[in-house]
Amino acid sequence: MMPVTERIAAGLFLAAVLAVYALELRILAAQLFRRPLPSVFLRRARPWIHAAALAGLICFLYGLFVEPYWLQVNREKIRTGSLRDTSFRVVQISDLHCDRKIRNEPKLVRMVNELRPDIIVFTGDALNTEKALGTFRRTLASLRSSHGKFAVRGNFDVWYWDEAELFSGTGFRELNATVAVQKNGEVLYLTGSRCDRPSEILTRCAEVPRGIFHIVLFHYPYLVERLPARSTDLYLCGHTHGGQVAVPGYGALVTMSRLGKKYERGKYRVENTHMYVNRGVGMEGGIAPRVRFFARPEITVFDIVPVSAVNGNASGAGQ
Repeated sequence: MMPVTERIAAGLFLAAVLAVYALELRILAAQLFRRPLPSVFLRRARPWIHAAALAGLICFLYGLFVEPYWLQVNREKIRTGSLRDTSFRVVQISDLHCDRKIRNEPKLVRMVNELRPDIIVFTGDALNTEKALGTFRRTLASLRSSHGKFAVRGNFDVWYWDEAELFSGTGFRELNATVAVQKNGEVLYLTGSRCDRPSEILTRCAEVPRGIFHIVLFHYPYLVERLPARSTDLYLCGHTHGGQVAVPGYGALVTMSRLGKKYERGKYRVENTHMYVNRGVGMEGGIAPRVRFFARPEITVFDIVPVSAVNGNASGAGQ
């Protein structure tokens, strides 16, 4: 459910947009029928209303035709005492929301594979339509990693595609457990679960031994605040799309997260846990317009390196 503050922000934004274009239409109608404007306010504000309407149109076209295809790679380095001589490169993708129309999928494959990841993780929301299942599977199958590919289901996957074999033939393992990934004799743990089973995450986190780097994959951000103390080093999630539409200086208008804007995008530190909220690759399905504004689609790279690593290169992350 959308928090009240987000409803208010979205409502005010929509009201402001509608007001500008209602005034613009009133001015254009007066010009078309060669009638005087009915108020001093409209006559004085006419240039500003024209400018606001034009700016809004440009922003909409940018959000429709430019930003949704402007895929960004963000890089984070995490130093840990849990590794001695080996580094892991983990690449996170999220919220592909594949549609009938192919958008970022070919570019995503090329960019991820060029990063030479050790591990690839997908944090949920595969499809907007079942007719895009083939696109989704081909995309995930084309991704290459040296030490495994892992996925969890998001809310779209649980609500609409629960019976679908989303990851069949992709090389991705759907996580509902804790797994160990080994490289050069060192290990890290991954724990994941579908988004409607948070208790499974909490139970398994409590069982993870200390001293081994531990990553949790879960679609929603909120669970980070319920993790057992010192059980998780890195929490990776998605869901918010970074708002998908954000206002400069304010950020996301809508996150659809129960914690609202508290964890809307990017990196956070929650006690001893590094957290990252990925903005996703695709866009909300259904009747929602396929736009992004100040919330570019994203691939995130995590180089997990020993504390003692020089420039983060210990047994070469991504080698």
